[in-house]
Amino acid sequence: MPAAALVLALMSAVSSAVWNLLVKQSPDTEAATAVAIVIGVILFSPSLALGGIRAAAWPFIGASAALELSYFALLATAYRRAELSLVFPLARGLAPVLVLLIGLAALHVPASTGELAGVLLVAAGAAAVRGIRLAGGLADTGVALLIAACIAGYTLVDKHGVSLASPAAYLEAVMALLALPYLAFVARARGSLRPLRRELRPRSAIIGIGIIGGYDLVLYGLRLAAAAPVAAVRESSVVIGTALAAVVLRERVGPARFCGACLVAAGVTVLAFAAGS
Repeated sequence: MPAAALVLALMSAVSSAVWNLLVKQSPDTEAATAVAIVIGVILFSPSLALGGIRAAAWPFIGASAALELSYFALLATAYRRAELSLVFPLARGLAPVLVLLIGLAALHVPASTGELAGVLLVAAGAAAVRGIRLAGGLADTGVALLIAACIAGYTLVDKHGVSLASPAAYLEAVMALLALPYLAFVARARGSLRPLRRELRPRSAIIGIGIIGGYDLVLYGLRLAAAAPVAAVRESSVVIGTALAAVVLRERVGPARFCGACLVAAGVTVLAFAAGS
C-alpha cells in the first residue's frame, strides 16, 4: 500500500471519529448536524464545477441522498440518547456485514471463508460492545442497526453511481440534495430557526468539513491503492472513536467494550481483504 494512500486513509479515519465526537458533544445534535451539512456543502461546492456528472448518475444520487438523509437523522437522534462508544462501533462495524448479507440473499454472491470469518469477528465484537445487559439499551442497539442498514444501503448505491461521475462531484451532489430537507425538518421540529442559528459556529464548520472532506480523502486514497487496504485502514476509526469516547466524553468504556471495538475493526479488516482478494 503506497504511503500516500495509507496517510489519506488514516486521515479519513481520524476525521470520521472526530466529527462523530463533536456531534455527540453538541447540546442539540440534530441542529448541529443539519447546520454542519449545509456549511460543508457550501465549502465543497467548487467540486461540482471541477468534476462532471453524467445524466445516468442522477437516479443513484437521488437514492443515495434519501438513504444518507435517513442516516444523518438517525445518527443525530442516536447521539442525543446513547453513548458514542455504543453507537459508533455497532453502526460502522455492522454495515459491511449487511452489505455481505444483502449480496448473499439478493444477488446470490457466494461468501468466501475469509468473509465468513470477518462476519464472526464483527458479531463477537458487537456482542462485547453491546454487553449482556438486557435492560436499557436494546432500543439504542436497534437504532445503531438501522444506521448500519442506511450505511449499507448507500454503499451499495454509491458503488454503481460513483462510476458515472467524478467522485467528489457525486458526493457533493448527494449532500446538496439532502442538506436543505434535513435543515427544514429540524427547523420545523424545533419550531423556530433559533436553535439552528446557535449552531453557526466553528464547531459546525469542522463537523461539515469532516463529513464531506473525510470521505473525499477515501476517494483520493482509492486512486492510489486497492479498495481492501484503504477500507481496512479507514475502519480504525472504530477504535479511535471508542478511545475518544473514553478519554474526552468520560464514557464508561471498560475492557470488554474496547476489546469489542477492536474486534469489530479486525472483522471489517478481514472482510475488506477477503472481498478484495
